Amino acid sequence: MTRFDPFAGPSPRWFSIDPHRPFLDDLADGLLDWLGEATPETLSDAVVLLPNRRAARAFSQALARRAGDRPVLLPEVRPLGDLEEDEPPFSPGDLGLDLPPAIAPLARRFELARLIVQAELRPGLTPVGALGLAEALGRFMDSCQIEEIEDLSRLDDLVQGDLARHWQETARFLRVATEMWPARLAELGLVDPAWRRARLLRLLAERWTEAPPDRPVLAAGSTGSAPAAAAVLRAVAAAPRGCVVLPGLDRDMAPAVWDEVARDAQHPQHALHRLLTRAEVERAAVAPWFRRPGEEAADTAGRARARVLAEALRPAEATGDWRAAIGALRTAAAPLTGVDPVALGLEGLSVVTARHEEDAAAAIAVLMRETLETPGRTCALVTPDLDLARRVVARLERWGVIPDVSSGVPLPRTAAGRLLSLAARHLADPLDPQALLGLLKHPAVRLDLAEHDVVEARRGLERHALRGPRLRDWARARTALLKARSPRDDGREASAGTVGRVRAAEALLDRLEALHAVARAPFGPRVALDQAARSLTGLVEALAGPEAWAGNDGEAAAALMSGLIAHGAPLGPVDSHGLSRLLTALMAEETVRSGDATHPTLRILGAVEARLARADRVILAGLEEGVWPGPAAIDPLLSRPMREKLGLPPPEKRLGQTAQDFLQAAASPEVVLVERERRGGQPAVPSRWLWRLRMLARGANLVDYPVALAADARAAFWGRALDAPTGFTPAPRPEPRPPVARRPRTLPVTAVERWVRDPYAVYARYVLNLRDLDRPGRAAEALARGTAVHKAVERLVRTWPDALPEDGETVLYDLLIEELSLNGFDAAAMAREGPLARACAGRLAAMEGERRARGIEIRVEESVALTFDAPFAPFTLTAKADRIEVSATGAAVMDFKTGAIPTLKQIATGFAPQLTLTGAILAEVGLTDGPAIDPEELTYVRVTGRARADEVAVRASGAEAQALSQGALAGLKARVARYDDASVPYPSWTAPQFMGNFGGNYDQLARVWEWHVSGGGEGDDA
Repeated sequence: MTRFDPFAGPSPRWFSIDPHRPFLDDLADGLLDWLGEATPETLSDAVVLLPNRRAARAFSQALARRAGDRPVLLPEVRPLGDLEEDEPPFSPGDLGLDLPPAIAPLARRFELARLIVQAELRPGLTPVGALGLAEALGRFMDSCQIEEIEDLSRLDDLVQGDLARHWQETARFLRVATEMWPARLAELGLVDPAWRRARLLRLLAERWTEAPPDRPVLAAGSTGSAPAAAAVLRAVAAAPRGCVVLPGLDRDMAPAVWDEVARDAQHPQHALHRLLTRAEVERAAVAPWFRRPGEEAADTAGRARARVLAEALRPAEATGDWRAAIGALRTAAAPLTGVDPVALGLEGLSVVTARHEEDAAAAIAVLMRETLETPGRTCALVTPDLDLARRVVARLERWGVIPDVSSGVPLPRTAAGRLLSLAARHLADPLDPQALLGLLKHPAVRLDLAEHDVVEARRGLERHALRGPRLRDWARARTALLKARSPRDDGREASAGTVGRVRAAEALLDRLEALHAVARAPFGPRVALDQAARSLTGLVEALAGPEAWAGNDGEAAAALMSGLIAHGAPLGPVDSHGLSRLLTALMAEETVRSGDATHPTLRILGAVEARLARADRVILAGLEEGVWPGPAAIDPLLSRPMREKLGLPPPEKRLGQTAQDFLQAAASPEVVLVERERRGGQPAVPSRWLWRLRMLARGANLVDYPVALAADARAAFWGRALDAPTGFTPAPRPEPRPPVARRPRTLPVTAVERWVRDPYAVYARYVLNLRDLDRPGRAAEALARGTAVHKAVERLVRTWPDALPEDGETVLYDLLIEELSLNGFDAAAMAREGPLARACAGRLAAMEGERRARGIEIRVEESVALTFDAPFAPFTLTAKADRIEVSATGAAVMDFKTGAIPTLKQIATGFAPQLTLTGAILAEVGLTDGPAIDPEELTYVRVTGRARADEVAVRASGAEAQALSQGALAGLKARVARYDDASVPYPSWTAPQFMGNFGGNYDQLARVWEWHVSGGGEGDDA
């Protein structure tokens, strides 16, 4: 049998490997067949140029794999997109190149930002804005250098042209920047990486054109999208011992459609069409590459798949004769195979339709895990959606499977990235509870507190200082800790454990304040960016030591901080919050390779990384418009006409390359296409490629030729089944029956109100003694606003018990603002609360003057209690009234509300007994320092600051108030007597109509939504 010789015949030599073929394996097979029985050194003399480093590594593995037991010395495999003159084929002295080195990407971005700031190309930019603009400017320069557009004088025409003013300003900015940047690079003795790469490729092309290499050279897998790369391919193809192997050239496309491809930048064949046009090569001159004998059957199915995909992705202008093309395809293929080529092409191609992101991730994880059941079988997930890829990785971890993820891990998600981010937030706001707790609980943080235990100190600081309203300074944090270890209001001493924990927390707080003071020492309101970076670096090392920069993620974080220190000074000053925002933006662009994959047969690849890769099962996910394909790139500096004027390619060029990636991957033997019905909570639009495949299958589905694009529902079903509870039975409504001796014998009136509505909450609070913990840095809410109003009114009355001061409204306003601040309202919230407090102060001051004119005695936050006999033991009812106004005829019981107030019906039926029970206590025993007194008025005061919502609502007065109070007391006595029976339970939510606006702290413990919603419970009170 004649050996395959890729270098035989006249030059230029152009080959192509069909998209359904495993590109790298076929390439290796061809080279091995060409090697034949020659000595191993024959192949080692060859040079193989591949698109990128990943492809180069994969080809070396494929060559070793396909050689089997045969000893082979590998050829020189080089990435075409990353050539250096000190590596083959640029051996020292070979070309005599004397190009300056390339500037590092991070240093380049900082230098561009420095140029923008110092030259005032955009006045008033912050460092974050300058770096963002520098990134856009760098992309523009890269585009020009890749396309080898050196004459930018056409920007002058744009400045003078008929453009909108902002585009003219942008053109002027680009013109100045592109003149200043080369001068700056010359000062540094550096050049742009894109320019250097293009220049190296151009010099290599010129050298090989003038003096072709005498050794075998093969360029494979590249589409030559850059002019310099296309020139190298052309020189290789023309060399005496050179050839080019193209990926996925459609050699069967109709000539009319091929001509249309030249005008459609979004078509997958557009880049190859452009390359062949530049090289002056006819498509018919491109020969098929070597193929192993005995693969005809599999190749028939593959060719059918490639043909179906090619027809589905036709240019829009050439789809008018779809049915005719399908008919011609069937007519040509049927006599030869007896099989419908469309049905054959759709075999092995299925679609999984998921409801949303989690549904899709579960289905994909199941499909990937399934491949591990067959030893040696491989699976690749290809998606540009990094969020979906992370969800799949998390799902695979349930089986202890860690796939090889090409995109790596974003730096903010690594340990070093989290440490750096938390330290920056702590530097900006030292008592931000979430940042501080995250920092203290970070595994890398090591703090020595001498005789105190760090874990106990952290717990004490969290429990007694960081939970609840946000603390604004160190002094308030110390006050909170001091209060925690001081005697309580009832005279009881804090426990020894609490005191020890709080003292440890105080030591930790002292240490943190000292570290923060050192880090903040260079800061005024603003400081130079390099100095700010040094301060942050010192803080990180003080907290975690040199180990903070260990590992791949630590190295990436250290490189970022080094760049800020080395290049940040010219960008101007920043404050601590600006530094935190800047780090967040910069870290989001950094990724770290973890290298912890446990199953190399499972890979998760981006669309670019998947080029030339092949697996037994390929899953293509993210097939929604805006994801894959993504939107056309938006250039913030150039409009579409401006790009055309400068000679830059249209934004759709990238879409064409993406379409080629999709076609190559979808041509694999077994492919699963995954789409989502919803993405980000919004309806998703299917990818245009998936839509076209469906339309093609629908149009080809005839009576004589029944075909369909298979829908695979099993993976989604299995994914959901994994998370679905087996034999799920909703929990019943809890009905605990504690011993009567453990049941509460003392309750405040507010707890009685909860008892009427939700007895289980009383059980959890007063029997189990479970107390809810405030969230760290609890945001100011309605409860905090109500507390502030109560406290402000209390302070006003205690300070001026008889007559209000002349500026009573102003005094009350100042008290409200002070109390709101103490209750956790930050500056942003106070911008809203300030005007409301002003209105509240006016209405409350008017109410005070009006009611005091009646000659009353005012008691605020007055505690009263009543004890009565019950079947098991005496029961005590307590109350702490917001306000009691004592007059000669009785007492007015008042309660201040910032939310909705109860209706008279709710009061009469016993669902809101707070005021009535307080009135009953006054009627039975009176105030602590006086005789019994009848309630003559039950009043709610609603305080919101909004004119239509504020009101003084007298719900009952005179005899009605007294009757309601006595009725509420009688009802309470009956309830206590009933619950003194051990068989009576404490059910959850006996009044479910109040769930929506009266939710409890123990609903999760009671599993309310399980028994009430899933179980269909009605919650009727027995």
